[in-house]
Amino acid sequence: MREERDRWAQGAPVGRRMLLGTLAAGVAGLAAAPYLQRGWEDALGAASQHDPTGLTGLLPDPGGFRYYSVVGSVPRKDETDYGLRVDGLVDRPRTYTLPDLRALPQTRVVHDVLCTDGWRVDDTPFQGVRLADLLDAAGVRSEGAALRFTCFDGAYSESLTLEQARRPDVLVALTMQDQPISHAHGGPVRLYVAPMYFYKSAKWLSGITVTDRVIPGYWEDYGYDVDGWLPGADRGPDAA
Repeated sequence: MREERDRWAQGAPVGRRMLLGTLAAGVAGLAAAPYLQRGWEDALGAASQHDPTGLTGLLPDPGGFRYYSVVGSVPRKDETDYGLRVDGLVDRPRTYTLPDLRALPQTRVVHDVLCTDGWRVDDTPFQGVRLADLLDAAGVRSEGAALRFTCFDGAYSESLTLEQARRPDVLVALTMQDQPISHAHGGPVRLYVAPMYFYKSAKWLSGITVTDRVIPGYWEDYGYDVDGWLPGADRGPDAA
């Protein structure tokens, strides 16, 4: 019995040191996780813009998202040069700067993000200006029936009907996962259409034009559904 106690006493400090070391490593890993994730996101985002094969879009970041761009390179925008133009069939066209958008009332929407490729990220928070608020400020004319969204990548576009655009869960988003939207995720400003597949949430948003009819967006020209509703989505105009 004494020999067993002696062996335990000799081994206990080692066991405690291993346990404390493991706990310390875990704490350090948790502390570093946001920085490592952002670094991996930045690396994937940069690689995706110089990848003609599209293979980088198959690689998940730690948060589960994928990175896609339909062009080889996208310019970066920030407070010094970003502008969002609202025009078309409106009485008061306007260009919003990033500080302008940040100064407006902000709405937070938490919803699952789903891609047509099959990946999803549950309970993702987005925050920004309700698209309906921008439309009200612009004064949509009676002949206005739809919206066309354009992006500063120079190629991507999307569309919504006016009824869809006025839903409370459709945002001109400034933050994602409670952080400013990164360039790789379509920042500094992107569209977020919660009840639809993620291709409807155009990245690098730069223009909102009110039109008299739906003009199919980039992927719709390749056969995607113009109305990209998620399965089971409440399609009512007031749903959230």
